[in-house]
Amino acid sequence: MEKMEEKNLTDIMEFHLVGFVGLGDLQVPLFCLFLLIYIATMAGNILIILLVATDPHLHTPMYLFLSNLSCLEICYSSNILPMMLSNVLYGGQKTIPVTGCIMQHYLFGLLGSSECCLLGAMSYDRYVAICKPLHYTILMNNRVCLQLIAGSWINSLLVMGIVLYLMFKLKFCGPNEINHFFCELNPILKLACSDTRLIELVTISISVVCILPPFFLTLLSYSYIIFNIMRMSSVSGRKKAFSTCSSHLVVVSIFYSTLMIVYILPKTDSLRNINKVLSLFYTILTPLFNPLIYSLRNREVKEAYRRGIAKWTPLYVRIYLKLSVRDTQQ
Repeated sequence: MEKMEEKNLTDIMEFHLVGFVGLGDLQVPLFCLFLLIYIATMAGNILIILLVATDPHLHTPMYLFLSNLSCLEICYSSNILPMMLSNVLYGGQKTIPVTGCIMQHYLFGLLGSSECCLLGAMSYDRYVAICKPLHYTILMNNRVCLQLIAGSWINSLLVMGIVLYLMFKLKFCGPNEINHFFCELNPILKLACSDTRLIELVTISISVVCILPPFFLTLLSYSYIIFNIMRMSSVSGRKKAFSTCSSHLVVVSIFYSTLMIVYILPKTDSLRNINKVLSLFYTILTPLFNPLIYSLRNREVKEAYRRGIAKWTPLYVRIYLKLSVRDTQQ
């Protein structure tokens, strides 16, 4: 009898991601839109990584943070968007193995918590650069920068390792439909036959630890930055600096606010119904906006891009001309 019950508890081998259903005529336009977002996200973040890696002028702590953020966004988007594209294309008929679903959520949590820590470290870096410029080389050198980056990854690996262990102990024996476009934790827990109180408590605790401290550090850092900007004598410099900081704050606020609504606030029916829409902000829009806001609007990045174009364009032209001459001779 016990063996039969155990067998029933492990019958579910795959989940059905409902995703976006009933799109009708919007199915193809939405697929094209999400595909363009994915391509733009990958292209923008890859460009940042290449520029930082190849341009010596960008070998500073700030751009080391930015290149690591771009690497995070590439992994983050690639973990979710391809499956979502398939879901939209096939009208919400996507299936995924239980193990694959758990691993997708693990990678999502790992990359998301790493990004929270990294955004906090980046805000502190900007605070030191603007408010304590004379101490910047001491407080924020490459060694400190690498330690902060490594710390964000190690912290995320440890906390998400606990969640991964608890998720693999869950049993699924009933419905297998996940009302989401990716393997998000709350819909998975709704399908579990075993007791989920421990993992829910652990998840809320980890969310509070991983989201709130970096969020408050970011707000505090930018508050000091804006205060110092207001004291600038140059109106044009003040306007430019404030425009950059406000853009950063908008992206950070959208990222953190949606995360907190989904993972920290009570799981009421009204909030549960809009979680899928809110998830679009931190899974799709934030990876797209980060390279635009943090890097591609930056003057130094634009200059590095121009130097790269000037350096590589003549080489491509010479190769093209050489190939053209060879084809003509043949």
